[in-house]
Amino acid sequence: MSKSDPDSAIFMEDSEADVKRKIKRAFCPPEQVAENPCLDWMKHIIFPKFGECSIQRESEDEPHRYTDYEELEADYAGARLHPSRLKPVLTELINVCLEPVRKHFASGEPKKLLALVKKYRVTR
Repeated sequence: MSKSDPDSAIFMEDSEADVKRKIKRAFCPPEQVAENPCLDWMKHIIFPKFGECSIQRESEDEPHRYTDYEELEADYAGARLHPSRLKPVLTELINVCLEPVRKHFASGEPKKLLALVKKYRVTR
């Protein structure tokens, strides 16, 4: 994801719908681990914060509980986990991370500050 294209970056003040739309469109080719932004988010944000996640795999009736990133990466590389199963869980967990920030900037002085910062945001 690139910050030079605001629709391809996730900002701390993005709504749940914004995050969903952006992750749904994110580059995430099946079985490709290298240079895969969705896997990078899982590795560097989701697992350090939550330590685990549950994802419904195509071949199973129950969600699979991943307790470490390496297992998730191996399943992704081995086609046992598809982007269509990974992205909704990533979306949900990123939104959990962002919710306290959204609440903070929803009213009072933080809301005014956010409005001021948005005025200075450069977009193309």
